[in-house]
Amino acid sequence: MIGRARSVVLTGLSGHVIDVEAHAAAGLPAFTIVGLPDASLAESKERVRAAVASSGMEWPRGRVTVNLSPASLPKSGSTTDLAIATAVLAAGGRIDARRAGRLMLLGELGLDGRIRPVRGVLPAVAAAVEAGARDVVVPAGNRDEALLVPGATVRAEATLAAVLRALGGDASPAAVEPVLARRPPSATPPDLDLADVRGQADARMAIEVAAAGGHHLLMVGPPGAGKTMLAERLPGILPPLDDPDALAATGIHSLAGTFDAAGGLLRRPPLEAPHHTASTVAIVGGGSGIARPGAISRAHAGVLFLDEAPEFPVRVLETLRQPLESGQIVLHRAQGAVRYPARFQLVLAANPCPCGQLGAPGARCECTPLARRRYFGRLSGPLLDRVDLQVALLPVGAADTERGEDSATVASRVATARAAGAARLAELGIRVSARAPGPWLRTVTSRAVTTDLFRAVERGTLTGRGFDRVLRVAWTLADLDGVESPRRDHVARALVLRQGVTA
Repeated sequence: MIGRARSVVLTGLSGHVIDVEAHAAAGLPAFTIVGLPDASLAESKERVRAAVASSGMEWPRGRVTVNLSPASLPKSGSTTDLAIATAVLAAGGRIDARRAGRLMLLGELGLDGRIRPVRGVLPAVAAAVEAGARDVVVPAGNRDEALLVPGATVRAEATLAAVLRALGGDASPAAVEPVLARRPPSATPPDLDLADVRGQADARMAIEVAAAGGHHLLMVGPPGAGKTMLAERLPGILPPLDDPDALAATGIHSLAGTFDAAGGLLRRPPLEAPHHTASTVAIVGGGSGIARPGAISRAHAGVLFLDEAPEFPVRVLETLRQPLESGQIVLHRAQGAVRYPARFQLVLAANPCPCGQLGAPGARCECTPLARRRYFGRLSGPLLDRVDLQVALLPVGAADTERGEDSATVASRVATARAAGAARLAELGIRVSARAPGPWLRTVTSRAVTTDLFRAVERGTLTGRGFDRVLRVAWTLADLDGVESPRRDHVARALVLRQGVTA
């Protein structure tokens, strides 16, 4: 007899519905799982048998074979435990096989029969609904997350016995406490106000421009100038995430185990600030088996802040170049390629030299010219060429005590500028100036406005990519000023904002 159930396996954020087929036949007792399972899934044999016994159900006698179809798709993780147990008992005639075959079952089984929460429930349930399977059973600890998916009929259960009894089985559920999902640290950055930053008018303006146009930003200044304070307040002036970005960001954090479903979908742009000792895998993603999302993916639709950027390994910094252009990261492994979204705003902060005192009034820098070049040279030309805004910060003086504009005021201007940019770029399917294609920009911008840019290219102080990026900033400045197209002064300001840092 053959029993069937269905589950979902994830490859990156892409969910694949799989058919779990179980066959019970006469022969020596054996339990085999086929269909390209990884080590963690192959170990489910022991978890499933113990969970069935703990639920008071009899395991089918003889030889049991479980096939995970399609067999060509690699499977990993413990999400299919519940579906495997259900299919096996359906094959043994212990439960209603027809009802079991209509359910989408997600969950890891404990040896005591409890259903444990798993990562990635939101994208898994979304994939099930997209495939037409709306009746979904999830662990009790993942109930809130599963309910965030529209169109799903969610049933949350704490034990395998409860699921089996609902399918006509003679299970005896024990009185156990459900396994609840661990509440991770919030992925939403705290509420920080721009008014806390004293002085630094140029840097505050650069932060506003970055928020309005989605531009990348480099801030160079001595310790204590306010670089970190400004970067941490950037998410607070960005618009809330729309539905597609909120679903993508929430799915990534669900898969990474950094999502608290009690707060609903992530609506505030996330902030990721890895330490400069972070490895390449920690930044871009990876790991054994199916590659997991890294910091650049967890920062999707938000901000990736690299404080003390020159202290990061050069290899780590160079891996950012491709995602900055494409908005995604493709991780190739022996089991296949995994694709994660990675469209983030990059904010780099750096000291002007290793000791940080270069240019500070009253301070003495003892770094040699060679040490300064080596330090700042870790930020390569190709990487900096992708950073639209590059500003220098001076030390904050005792006279800088005036309270600046708060985040709400700046966020209002940013929202207005973004709305203007989105309306202009709607025909291209783009919402921010930072993503506008260069050929289109050169077509819609008056040649008389770009005279200074052509001269900079001829002098070799601006690359072709830099030409387009300066134009994008100029259009953002025009949106902030409420004019239909950039003037020559907007282009000049954009050029200064790009070339405001000297190594």
